[in-house]
Amino acid sequence: MVMDIGVQTEAVQGMTSSLFGQEVEVRWLASATKNLGVDRRLRVMAPIHPQVGDVVVVRTLTESEVYNRLELRNGETVRLGRGDIFAGVLGRRKALKGFVGDVPSSLAIGDRLHMLNQGGLIGLCTGHYHELGEPIEVEVLGVVVHGERVLNLRDYALRPMASLPTCAPIVIIAGACMHSGKTQVAASLIQGLTGKGYRVAGAKLSGVACLRDTLKMEAQGAFQTLSFLDCGHPSTVGVEDLTSVARDIVGHLSLQNPDLIVMELGDGLLGGYRVDTVFEDAELMKHCAAVVFCANDFVGAWGGIHLLQKKGVGIDVIAGSATDSPMGVEYIERELGVSAANALTQAEMLVQKVEDKIKQTMPQAA
Repeated sequence: MVMDIGVQTEAVQGMTSSLFGQEVEVRWLASATKNLGVDRRLRVMAPIHPQVGDVVVVRTLTESEVYNRLELRNGETVRLGRGDIFAGVLGRRKALKGFVGDVPSSLAIGDRLHMLNQGGLIGLCTGHYHELGEPIEVEVLGVVVHGERVLNLRDYALRPMASLPTCAPIVIIAGACMHSGKTQVAASLIQGLTGKGYRVAGAKLSGVACLRDTLKMEAQGAFQTLSFLDCGHPSTVGVEDLTSVARDIVGHLSLQNPDLIVMELGDGLLGGYRVDTVFEDAELMKHCAAVVFCANDFVGAWGGIHLLQKKGVGIDVIAGSATDSPMGVEYIERELGVSAANALTQAEMLVQKVEDKIKQTMPQAA
């Protein structure tokens, strides 16, 4: 029997226990499930040992006036209302200006969890940024099964790359924290470098599952993009060392023979996503052609310079909110001794500074 619980929400009231092992047809498939090759008709069962990356079907119990959009697998977003049924993914989040949550150690049909991000990350919220308000609460209707096992993002992950025998030059974009301007920098660089004739691939190495950033890269000219989601991670919280993720993404992109890889490191250099571990991988860093650091203010810019210096890494250009006015660019260059440019008002200058660094460090890329 197939029950269309995406439409017949009233039929589900008080009947969640009957969904064990049943086929259901959900209304929405969150973007976090994009690699799984499933459609709206899913088979669900009661959770036994919940794991990060398990695909789960939930029903919304509450609404939010602030954080209420769900991103779908084509990148479009829909507004969630009370009673909507969708498939998401169990995962963790530790956002400074977002939600904080984890996967509970045990889970049963009827348990209440929360939507932790627009990509469909589901977990138990333990804290939130005050401007967002409370997250949308959801009821667990079951985990999705394929054959005899629970469907997990790891089942469709990229083949691991043990090493990087060949690699395209990499432009790394890091930042002081989330919302510091990294995605805009990535978009401006991809657009500008593509316009100069480079064949550019895009990468999102850390953060929480959402297609918005990689789709923006593609819209600006990246011929291919990959993210940690393609490596089977709904977020990089709990991934103690991002080295393996970085190698998998960079290795697979390099197989497509790009001239350059523009890599955005989501979240901040410090925090719960272990962004700093990327700069500790000597094999990866020898392919780094330039580092752009986004800072919200001068203290963030100063901190980024000194934190990376301790790892033996120099910043080539500072961008982000700290460069929103000419005074900011002037101060950074004069007082901090690092080149600076704004991705919105000085996009051509930013691209030129990065290209000059690429030609200097890896002339073969030019």
